Amino acid sequence: MNTHTGQLRTRPAAAASAVWIPQYTKSRITTIWAAAAIPMAVAAWIATPVLAGVFEGPTAFPRALILSLTVAVVWQFVLVMGLVRREQGTLRWSMVTQALWLQQPHSPKTGRRGGRLWLLVLPLAVLAWAREMIPRLPTPESRDLGLFLSSDLGQSFLSGNWGWYAVMIAMFVFNTILGEELLFRGFLLPRMNGAFGRWDWAANGLYFTAYHVHVPWALPGRLLSLALLCYPAKRYRTALLGIAVHSVQTVFFAVIGLTLVLG
Repeated sequence: MNTHTGQLRTRPAAAASAVWIPQYTKSRITTIWAAAAIPMAVAAWIATPVLAGVFEGPTAFPRALILSLTVAVVWQFVLVMGLVRREQGTLRWSMVTQALWLQQPHSPKTGRRGGRLWLLVLPLAVLAWAREMIPRLPTPESRDLGLFLSSDLGQSFLSGNWGWYAVMIAMFVFNTILGEELLFRGFLLPRMNGAFGRWDWAANGLYFTAYHVHVPWALPGRLLSLALLCYPAKRYRTALLGIAVHSVQTVFFAVIGLTLVLG
């Protein structure tokens, strides 16, 4: 073990890529988790109220929330790139795709790659959508983006407002593609087997659930991520399935936002 980096210097027996992916200790994994979770909590519960006091008008709070969370999810992308650069010594695309499991689904039974395996996105996306129907803990109206966009105030705010729509799109993209999924399924999951063994995907889901301290009312529903995002990513050795499934909400909100801007 390298006590300075918290990495187990062993190569997983099931490793299928040419890129060496080290296995991290639990303390190392927790440290990286905290590097993502703490900024999100600070953005939601500290930076947002402070920034809302600087902005003016009835949309001061939602603007502050969107901007604060956007900065926090962009930080996750920077964090992942920094970790990969330190680990692999390069950010060449061919290296990054393997280091972050940005590869086609790989069947553990047949060895098939891609093709019909992509159809897994459909039932998983339906289940992800159904997850949103699960009753959640009471949500503060000021922090519910869906309620804001459906309100007269939100619709008036976004009408013709391409600038803030662009900020929202950036938040969505970095949240589900370049931020959360890239960190949890792309970077952490391939490096958790040494610490958690065959249950690394379950541990990944629990870390992912606990990460949502910035939206505590959503924690019960996030537990379903174990089945929707974590297990498929582990079984088929790809972060792309999780990115595709998680991005369903991105597409939904992007379309709703666009109709409001054009409306």
